Amino acid sequence: MQSTKPKVKILSVDDEAPLELLMRQYFRRKIRSGEYEFFFAHNGLEALTVMLDNPDIEIILSDINMPEMDGLTLLAKINEMRNPALRVIMVSAYGDMKNIRHAMNNGAFDFTTKPIDMDDLAQTIEKAREQIEYVHQSQKEHTQLESLKKDLTVAAEIQQYILPRIFPPFPEDAERMDIAASMQAAKDIGGDFYDFFRLDDEHIALVIADVCGKGIPAALFMAMSRTLIRSKGMQVMGAAECLTEANKLLVSYSVDKMFVTVFYAVYNINTGQVTYCNAGHNPPLVLREDGSVEELPVTRDVVLGIINGFSFHEGSMQLNRGDALFMFTDGVNEATDSEQQEFGMERLTATLKNGKGESCQQMIDGVKASMAAFVGNAEQSDDITMLALKRT
Repeated sequence: MQSTKPKVKILSVDDEAPLELLMRQYFRRKIRSGEYEFFFAHNGLEALTVMLDNPDIEIILSDINMPEMDGLTLLAKINEMRNPALRVIMVSAYGDMKNIRHAMNNGAFDFTTKPIDMDDLAQTIEKAREQIEYVHQSQKEHTQLESLKKDLTVAAEIQQYILPRIFPPFPEDAERMDIAASMQAAKDIGGDFYDFFRLDDEHIALVIADVCGKGIPAALFMAMSRTLIRSKGMQVMGAAECLTEANKLLVSYSVDKMFVTVFYAVYNINTGQVTYCNAGHNPPLVLREDGSVEELPVTRDVVLGIINGFSFHEGSMQLNRGDALFMFTDGVNEATDSEQQEFGMERLTATLKNGKGESCQQMIDGVKASMAAFVGNAEQSDDITMLALKRT
């Protein structure tokens, strides 16, 4: 019967001819079943030639004392191949313990003494085989991890690509408004996103959101949320109506109770009027021209993706010339230093006040610099996303 185990190739290196016959006889069942395949050489030089022709040999039984090239020299040559799956079992006379110890100290897997106890050798070969299979499994997992890492790198590039990256985004209205944004993922890919798009000649929509969780699931839910919100935003004018419709779809698509916090606003370019809906997101900050900072009142709505049929509400506010709306995710105010102290709203507000009169990009850069000085060498634990709009 053919064995289900993967075949292992074994090279026996010994200048004693009867050993080949002994090996073939003792392991005949495993050879017949395809479990073992034996190769034979009479010295180290022959062994290297056989290995060159059969690079998938992974167990080597090598005598220590042989003509032309002895077993210790062969072991050194095998070590130079740097094949982590190769296992070398040394064979020598019982009294040759000095050479056996030398071989073991130089990377031999195990040893057996002459006359060879075939039962003991069979157990040693099986032990070597188990370790070889473990190495192969580790190599396979390493390859899979490398492939996943490469996929994550591509996914991160795609994720950044789908976010608006051209500033100013609306050159034809650059004299009336300023917009800048930034998203810095904590891992390879993130769950935060921002977006803005034109609704008509007078109105643009602005979105900032934070998906629960991290990694690939959050990134996929992020992409779906952005697409649905943008799609519904292009169909309806009201902020509350947009999130109400988007929520219906997200609830039906949500897996493992995933949700997303969203701040969605519609800005009138001509009048500075902002209508908005806050679905469980951090309240944005309003920077007045005089340098004062106030928190935008929330609309007390729930996050998207949890409650089916929820009707969202709408708020409004006025941006005067020189005023700005600063939107952010909790990765900003909850950024921590090495002692787990949070950056906090007080520091964020102070940073924005100190940047009175700055452009939107300067605001974002200023907050980034302030955060970096605060957290120091502490690892970033959450995505950091900011979106700023200024009426100029």
